[in-house]
Amino acid sequence: MYKIKKETPHKQIMQPDGGKSVQTVFHVSEELMPGDDSYEKLVNISKNENVFHHIAALTDIHSKKGRKNPTGSVVATEKAIMPQLNDSAPNCGMRMIKTPFSKEDLTEEKIDCLFRELAKAVPTKTFLGSFLDLRTILDISAKGVSPLLDKIGKDKAELDNILLRGNMFGKQEIGDEDLFQALPKLFFRIAQARLGILGAAGNHFLDLLLVEDILDKPKAEKLGLSKDQYVMLMHTGSGMFGQYASYFYMPKKKEHLSQKMVYGLGRKMFLKNNADWHKRLKYDLPQYEEKDEFFTIEEGSELAKNFMVAHNAAANHGFANRALLQTKIEEAVEKTLGWKKNLPVVYDMSHISIMKEKHFDKNVWVHRNGSVRAFGPERMRGVKIYEETGEPIFVPSSMSTPAYLGAATDENESTFFSAPHGTGKAKDKTSEVPENRKQLIEKMQKRKVRLYNGSSKGIIHQDASHYKNIEPAIEGMKENKVMKPVAKMRPIAVLMA
Repeated sequence: MYKIKKETPHKQIMQPDGGKSVQTVFHVSEELMPGDDSYEKLVNISKNENVFHHIAALTDIHSKKGRKNPTGSVVATEKAIMPQLNDSAPNCGMRMIKTPFSKEDLTEEKIDCLFRELAKAVPTKTFLGSFLDLRTILDISAKGVSPLLDKIGKDKAELDNILLRGNMFGKQEIGDEDLFQALPKLFFRIAQARLGILGAAGNHFLDLLLVEDILDKPKAEKLGLSKDQYVMLMHTGSGMFGQYASYFYMPKKKEHLSQKMVYGLGRKMFLKNNADWHKRLKYDLPQYEEKDEFFTIEEGSELAKNFMVAHNAAANHGFANRALLQTKIEEAVEKTLGWKKNLPVVYDMSHISIMKEKHFDKNVWVHRNGSVRAFGPERMRGVKIYEETGEPIFVPSSMSTPAYLGAATDENESTFFSAPHGTGKAKDKTSEVPENRKQLIEKMQKRKVRLYNGSSKGIIHQDASHYKNIEPAIEGMKENKVMKPVAKMRPIAVLMA
């Protein structure tokens, strides 16, 4: 049914489906290819006249219910933005944190003590996080994580280790009027109590990892990593503010009653009939919820301008959320292990984003959905450390499997200089499947990994059996020059909702 040609052991190409379709390049081996539903969605995207050059499918390519584009994809567009190419979580992303502790420093008892404290200090399933005044929320929205660090009195050195220094607007000046023109004030009010939460989504986590092998010593030294060192990897997003900001411009079915209520109230308070772009959101957007066609925003339009303000403001909350959570982690480390200094950041990276970049000699909108920007040293010129290593890439553990840290290369044009954010859900189960939480804990204990919290009903679906094997995934990333592996790590303790 689908015309797929094997180009190399780790690259497959799905040929255009006639007309103006573009090809889809799968940067994976045959065993890691997705199910038919992903092919169907990618073929549908390939026919859109705005899609540029080709579609890049990465290691973690797989479909999610209710999404029109598979996770683990990169789609570039010309002259238009297509919000439905991304999930409704701007700057869901990951942050890796270095600790000063080695294998000899932490006993099992000390790790258990730390994670019991973290389970109390790092909230997962809650409606209320750390309350912040409205001024700080607006400043975070417009200027990124820097105003938060000022507010909590934290050293701003970590800005050097965050994508775009923690501000998706870059050098663009954004004021309160820009924010209030793009989104209802109600959303900013709700955001006051929604930062500092790991999240109830089953795949959000805080892992303690032990560096078992250094695979590229010069790059590891530049990034401050050594064998037998403990690091933490955090995965979380922009909270409910990010969800509401996305839903406002995206015709996607609302998954929870609270989302429907807040979204509906925000639309009623905000949308008027005296602006054309308001009319498009009010009348046109809802019609695309069930259509195969995509809701498209023309580049340079008033709607495009306000969409990008909303998108980037929401993304800034992702950086702020992880920064605020790190302060809670540092407090727990001080309380249980006595370390009083800040913990250095290896990198903080978004894996849901829309950015204007130059590829194949054209300036295009790059929609990364469950994929990260992966600029090699050349594209990172002028950014200290990373101009020597390339951007760090995290391939996390699936609860009880190995994890990898890699560095981006300059030879990765085929993916629009992108990398996967994990191995992705597997078509077929890759190990014994636990049927309940007790069996999951037993399986993890056999693999010498401790689970903390993990009380959500969906926790068993995050088990390693549901995810692709990491070793062939890493081999494919090496062959396709997506990254150079720097360190291999194994999970020791996992905190999840």
